[in-house]
Amino acid sequence: MIDKRPRTPREVAAFSLFSMAEEGAWSDGALHYYLGRAALDSRDAALASRLVYGTVQNELLLDWYLRRFSSVRLKKIAPRVLACLRMGLYQLILMDKIPAHAAVAETVGLVRRYCHANERTVSFANAVMRNAAQAAEQGKLPALDCPDKESYYALRYSHPEWLVRLWSKQFGLKMAERLCQADNADAPISVRVNTLKASPADMQVELEAAGLTVTPHRAFPEILLCSGGDAAALPAFAEGKITIQDAASALAAAVADPQPGDTVLDCCAAPGGKSFAMAERMQGKGSVTSCDIYEHKLRRIKEGASRLGLPNIRTELQDAAAPREAWFSTADVVLCDVPCSGLGIIRKKPEIRYKDPAEIEQLPALQAKILQNCAQYVRPGGTLVYSTCTILQRENEDVVRAFLAQNPDFAAEAWSHPVCGERADGMVTLLPPVHDTDGFFIAKLRRKK
Repeated sequence: MIDKRPRTPREVAAFSLFSMAEEGAWSDGALHYYLGRAALDSRDAALASRLVYGTVQNELLLDWYLRRFSSVRLKKIAPRVLACLRMGLYQLILMDKIPAHAAVAETVGLVRRYCHANERTVSFANAVMRNAAQAAEQGKLPALDCPDKESYYALRYSHPEWLVRLWSKQFGLKMAERLCQADNADAPISVRVNTLKASPADMQVELEAAGLTVTPHRAFPEILLCSGGDAAALPAFAEGKITIQDAASALAAAVADPQPGDTVLDCCAAPGGKSFAMAERMQGKGSVTSCDIYEHKLRRIKEGASRLGLPNIRTELQDAAAPREAWFSTADVVLCDVPCSGLGIIRKKPEIRYKDPAEIEQLPALQAKILQNCAQYVRPGGTLVYSTCTILQRENEDVVRAFLAQNPDFAAEAWSHPVCGERADGMVTLLPPVHDTDGFFIAKLRRKK
């Protein structure tokens, strides 16, 4: 992390992008850190956020333009200079309220101050930005020349072409474009009301009084979609009346449907949202065992349970792929939210789209191993829920169907919910442009008695 305290929105954004490039930081974590150090007003903080997310969301497109305005190959440009140029082009080409002269001058200033640049590099950055500004002002930006719609969507919305083609095959061409558009749109902060402490109506009033714009989710009365501020920084969060959780994650807990007094096992629990939601549904009765392989994540779950007033949550250091015989056939409900590609939450973590596809291809084997192992913990007649935050069929339906074929003592369980209607086969894939949720998959299974 850069030690210097940022003073302006562009410095916050540049420092965040530098941390991502040099330290592998996540965009949201880096941005939160530098916003905390900068103490900007709400308007400038919003600009900093838009610059970070907009630059990362459009990286492939910005690089395409940069190649046309730069005399130097991208691989030869220093990482910090490249980050500044991307952010500068984003302001020139994709934002409509930033004056061209401001985008040029601020970008060159960032290169001069923070990129260890000599005068030759500063002159290069100035030339790139002026060339782009002139082309934009004259309406002469190069046209996106692509052989087909999949490649056009991949470039226009900065998604890997392999992913757009996979979505087009799985969901159809029109939905593939809608998914790309949704990934690049501003996502509201999803707040779930802790109904043990407050009502959704009262919380909407309180959050609006704090300056947030609040819209109740159309299918989840306890989910409030917020914008215009940081809900996690408000007293309501510290008091445990709300927590940050997407409606899709909350739906997984609702589908599991634990009852007061049940024994519940959340096998891949961090950061704890589903454990919290299930414990609240159980009215603090029974037990929820939240597992993870990292102690620091378990500490965060404990802190969250204490803040929300949930005494029935306990944590266990446990690898979900490793059997624990003492738990065999003991749980009324087992939830497996398995490690996945994360391609359903691109709108919140835009850099996920740039993952190595070779690494993603290895995931179904691990997911199947975890599901097979954790199924042993379900008592006869109990519930097994499998979920992911991806929308790829090979990580979702394919894994569940293979499990059912190999385990005749389990069967899909039908369920319904206003967000997605009747699910006769027990499975649903949630899509951001359709369901107003993260991209998510949920399957409900029942162990036969």
